[in-house]
Amino acid sequence: MLPVNPFITAPRAAHPIRRRVSAVATAAATLALLAGCAAPASDTIGAAPEEAASDTSQTGYPLTIDNCGTEVTVTAAPERVVTIKSTSTEMLLALGLGDRIVGSAFGDGPASEAWAAEAAALPVLSDKVPGQEATLELEPDLVYAGWESNLSAEGAGDRPTLAALGVNSFVSPAACKGEAYRPNPLDFDEVFAEITQIGEIFDVQDAAAELVAAQRTELAAVEPAGAGRSALWYSSGSDTPYVGAGIGAPQMILDALELENVAADVQDSWSPLGWEAIVAADPDVIVLVDAAWNTAESKIALLESNPATAKLSAVQAGDYLIVPFPAGEAGVRNVEAVTSLNTQLESLGD
Repeated sequence: MLPVNPFITAPRAAHPIRRRVSAVATAAATLALLAGCAAPASDTIGAAPEEAASDTSQTGYPLTIDNCGTEVTVTAAPERVVTIKSTSTEMLLALGLGDRIVGSAFGDGPASEAWAAEAAALPVLSDKVPGQEATLELEPDLVYAGWESNLSAEGAGDRPTLAALGVNSFVSPAACKGEAYRPNPLDFDEVFAEITQIGEIFDVQDAAAELVAAQRTELAAVEPAGAGRSALWYSSGSDTPYVGAGIGAPQMILDALELENVAADVQDSWSPLGWEAIVAADPDVIVLVDAAWNTAESKIALLESNPATAKLSAVQAGDYLIVPFPAGEAGVRNVEAVTSLNTQLESLGD
């Protein structure tokens, strides 16, 4: 996964400065517009718990699944969930399951506006990975993690220990590390499959099916504006930048935009890539991941102050695209990211 410090019985001709300001403003406005209009696709998507309760689906419990190589058996829909990482928190919010979250941890940035108010009301367990003691104090019946590394003895607890204590765990399948389980490459069917699986675990299959259908429709409506252009997905780092590589969510999103990833040959989701290689590739556009600890603006300042990167075509033109950190990891915001980035691409012109 991106290296950031941190159930049984996881338009090229414009002046650079003007282009930069325009790109950032366009990104912010676009994300706000998308979040405001994406939610109504289903009455249960992002709905309050009482609205989602009208779901007529029925899971046959006990339900046993293989999650990243760990057998998980769910005997009833989880009622007390600790979520770690924005992707797991927002998955439950998008399915109208916010009332099941007894504690959220390791948020990567502001939630989508579609469920921002509900997200703001959630109890925050920790700004980073919570410890096992703090996690268990909430008496969860499920710990839903965005990364496998969240479930360790140093973190919320390793999976066998949690299981022995009667606490189920689930890792976002896109984040599985084992070669037999890690999507290679990740695609939208895998993302939608997680939505479907969470719907089954929580017995809200109707809500999950409606969410998937709405996202497929939104994705199909995108007319990719990236053909003929190359892109760098700049995630984090300064001395050594970490970039979106060839098999994860960044590659999936860039493919949907028909942008050629300059790091497509790297067999990883995210990877270090030297500045020399980036300068040699000279990408037409740069996707900047906006995170609280490493903002898009700070990345722009670095790119424009470094004599080597300041000469990049994208930097000279100010051709930056911005994506919030939570939307750049596999989850319910990936389609939103495609739509937003495509709108930003269209604003750049030829």
